[in-house]
Amino acid sequence: MITATELLVIDDDGGKRGVMSKFDAMKRPSRRARSRRGRPAGQAPRRQADGLRQIQNQEQKKAAEARKNQKIIEIKEIKMRPMIDDHDYDVKMRSSNASSRKAIRSKVTLRFRGREMAHMEIGMELLQKVKRDTTPSARSSKNPNSKAAK
Repeated sequence: MITATELLVIDDDGGKRGVMSKFDAMKRPSRRARSRRGRPAGQAPRRQADGLRQIQNQEQKKAAEARKNQKIIEIKEIKMRPMIDDHDYDVKMRSSNASSRKAIRSKVTLRFRGREMAHMEIGMELLQKVKRDTTPSARSSKNPNSKAAK
């Protein structure tokens, strides 16, 4: 009748005997079962087979509670191209400054296409301009790396 392969065995006093295979747990009879050999018909010996399941459920609930209480960090990504127009740049920087006031992190991504890859210095200048123009309270967690320029 028990479908689980492993069981948490609990003795008659409520002490935990540990996790055992179903075969080993069924092999060891409890004192209560030994003392009630002449029990009335219809009363089967009881085993706490759902003890392991209860422990697993409690662990799942604790994990769900921990996930619920996590602080979620929002990151707003701002994508630019190296030859961005001044007005477009200003619009994107206003958006970035507004999100930094709301304590939302911003990530600036610079995309190169085709021949733009030959002029990496333009992209580095743009990233330095972004760093200068961000609000004084903002700080950069990563500096633009010049691996691509090499």
